[in-house]
Amino acid sequence: MQVIVCIKQVPASLDVRVDPKTHNLIREGVESVINPFDENAIEAALELKGSHGALVSLLSMGPPQVKEALRKGLAMGADQAYLISDRALGGADTLATSYTLAQAIKKMGSYDLILCGRHAVDADTGQVGPELAERLNLPQITYVSKIEASGNRVRAERLLEETREVVEVPLPALLTVTKELNTPRYATPLGIMKAAKKPLTVWTAADIAAEANKIGLAGSPTRVTDVFAPPGRGRGEMLTGKPEEIAAALAERLQAAKIL
Repeated sequence: MQVIVCIKQVPASLDVRVDPKTHNLIREGVESVINPFDENAIEAALELKGSHGALVSLLSMGPPQVKEALRKGLAMGADQAYLISDRALGGADTLATSYTLAQAIKKMGSYDLILCGRHAVDADTGQVGPELAERLNLPQITYVSKIEASGNRVRAERLLEETREVVEVPLPALLTVTKELNTPRYATPLGIMKAAKKPLTVWTAADIAAEANKIGLAGSPTRVTDVFAPPGRGRGEMLTGKPEEIAAALAERLQAAKIL
């Protein structure tokens, strides 16, 4: 069984600055981590490695420093990692990102299962996983909270707003996972040492035969026109005094606001 886990490096804190011209997050000088939901995806792959002997490959896209996130995933127990890194990829929206990842996966070769986090905490769209499945013509299950693989099929329990749903699809398939699926393991000192020797391949846009008009800003129809903070709410008023005084004061205010 071969499992590919798509991961993203995100800011460790969501208190980040936005470029006033491009409206993109300014990531330079900001501490970064693996997207939390992607860690759940890595853990799910490692559990399949333990139960089915799966070969676990990590895949990411971004600047060279994303190697740090991939090395952490390797330290957790993944077998190999791939990074697509090219200045031409900068400014990609989800459409361009899913295209780039799909091109890389085609170059990687055969696979049985692709795992993604349900969404990235920085952009919060939840679009890349489903778009990637469509590009690769794969059955997909989103918001997965439980996985059971058997033979050439995978059964997953997915979270809905008020209930849970069990879905079974043939392999190969793509799943997006939630934090309810598992608790990601920590990398051990031995795992960290082994990670330094595991293969980490870096590809450019040319290496994956990506078309220039489908990557980066050129391949991104999405445009952020403005970024702003929501208007602040009015401050609350604390009423003090005896219960009957508070009740009278509250009634007076409600009547003034024409609520009563």
